[in-house]
Amino acid sequence: MSAEEPLFQVVRGVPTAEELAALVGAVVARSRPAAVAAPIAASAWARSGRPVGRGATAGPGAWRAYSLPR
Repeated sequence: MSAEEPLFQVVRGVPTAEELAALVGAVVARSRPAAVAAPIAASAWARSGRPVGRGATAGPGAWRAYSLPR
């Protein structure tokens, strides 16, 4: 493709400058890769209520030991 060759061509009709600008904008927007949203991290408030890596243990006083820090 040479520098003088157009990327696309109007085959039928007479588009206005605004219509051509809208077409070019749509083609450019579709050609860009979609931005990946960053994962939403849990707040410190939400994290504090979920102990990680510790399951419930059975036995006397287990309910108390589960909530206390080690």
